[in-house]
Amino acid sequence: MDPLLTALIATLLVVLSAVCSGLNVALLSLHLPDVRRKAKLGDRHARRALPIRRHVHFYLSGILLANVAFASGTSVVLGEALSGPVAVLLSTILLVVFAEITPQAIAVSRALKAISFFSQPIKIATYAGYPLTKPLSLLLDKLVGTSKAVLHTRNELSLLIADHLKADSELDEDEVEIVQNAIQLSEKKIADIMTPLNRTFYLLENEGIDAKKLAEIQQRSFSRIPILNTSKSRIKRYIMMKDLIDIDVSERTVPLSELKAYKTKTVGSKTALDTMFRVFIAAKRHLIAIEKDGKVVGIVTIEDMIEEIIGHEIEDENDERTRGRLVV
Repeated sequence: MDPLLTALIATLLVVLSAVCSGLNVALLSLHLPDVRRKAKLGDRHARRALPIRRHVHFYLSGILLANVAFASGTSVVLGEALSGPVAVLLSTILLVVFAEITPQAIAVSRALKAISFFSQPIKIATYAGYPLTKPLSLLLDKLVGTSKAVLHTRNELSLLIADHLKADSELDEDEVEIVQNAIQLSEKKIADIMTPLNRTFYLLENEGIDAKKLAEIQQRSFSRIPILNTSKSRIKRYIMMKDLIDIDVSERTVPLSELKAYKTKTVGSKTALDTMFRVFIAAKRHLIAIEKDGKVVGIVTIEDMIEEIIGHEIEDENDERTRGRLVV
């Protein structure tokens, strides 16, 4: 055979073997849930690659059979033109360097695009060898099984989100912090963020509101004031500042029983923060009493929950409080 023709055929076979080798690694490096998510988001490469990745053993068999055929053809072509040992050495070097190491290194970093670009040739090669690829895929399905979804722990998810701070991500620093805090909600208890009773402004049920008390409430900008029983063991209701605007305290003390009051709900101090959002939604209230050992020990507001998620205190013009106080 003409040396030039031999070189051209050998080069073509090495290139085809390189493509198959790269596609082999690219296909195995694709994570099915990731491809499925990207396809749902409209990624055109993911849409093309998803059918192939979903039936990975079937198409992997086709790629491997084609790769073996091209690699064997390279050895045969070189063997006809060169002596045995030289042909073996040269074919080994060509296949290892140009048909294995180099294409695999390239394909790993561009796996999705590679499978997408060569999706049609992969299907053609696989169905062309159907009598072999189908039994091989069934055997692999039996021996290896199908891919199972890999679920991350809460801490692993937090670390994955943190990686977005280091990379060129669509998420900014505030979004990363919010997501990380939200993931950790179930690990925290309501007692960690509540306002203890000894730091809470409250009224006793047998008290009233006079001019001095009203002025104090207005000055401190309290929006909700819990009402405790005389033994300070229960909070069953609270009053709102907006309902005190029109009361007349110039001539008498107004009993709390004459004021509009709102019922509140009581939860245990060990309630997880993620559960508390459902409690607020079900109760339709922004103030919840916290109980421990049958006695109220503090309060929590929806604002405290929001602050825990965003990782910062929400303060207004009148807010001079520490974290968790009752001012809105």
